[in-house]
Amino acid sequence: MNLASSLLLSTVMVVLTTAIHMAGLAGLIAVMRWREGRSSYVSTAWWQMALILGVMLTLFFLHAIEIWVYAALYRIGGVIDTFEAALYFSTSTFTTVGYGDIVLGPGWRVLAAIESANGFLLLGWSTAFLLQVVSRLRSVEFRWLDRREDEAELFEARKAARKEEDAD
Repeated sequence: MNLASSLLLSTVMVVLTTAIHMAGLAGLIAVMRWREGRSSYVSTAWWQMALILGVMLTLFFLHAIEIWVYAALYRIGGVIDTFEAALYFSTSTFTTVGYGDIVLGPGWRVLAAIESANGFLLLGWSTAFLLQVVSRLRSVEFRWLDRREDEAELFEARKAARKEEDAD
């Protein structure tokens, strides 16, 4: 494969994996918004842990799909002999580990390098997304705790007012 073909194929793969990632995150956001409107689930530690675990598993699943798409390309392109080896190579490249025990031929090296940059960006996007989820959980939890404290203060104020009325 020549350089122009490699760059074109790389661009297609970046667009495809970015679209997969974007669709997955949009679906995850839709589920979280739907669930958030249904109850005050975020006020319990168990629900928060379940939500974070769900987000982590979804992100992991999205990255697995993206890695498998690259692996399928390497296998279909006849660059790597077995799918297991293609999956191993794609995983180590996508995650920027890059062991170097499998090396692609000259026509495919640019694609592998771009897969690495693409994986780096998608993993960073997932990290930022997870950080936002946890940050939002904390802010919702703090608002919930503030409301509980306000309710407790109001209760105590009413209780004190009743005591004063009873004393008079």
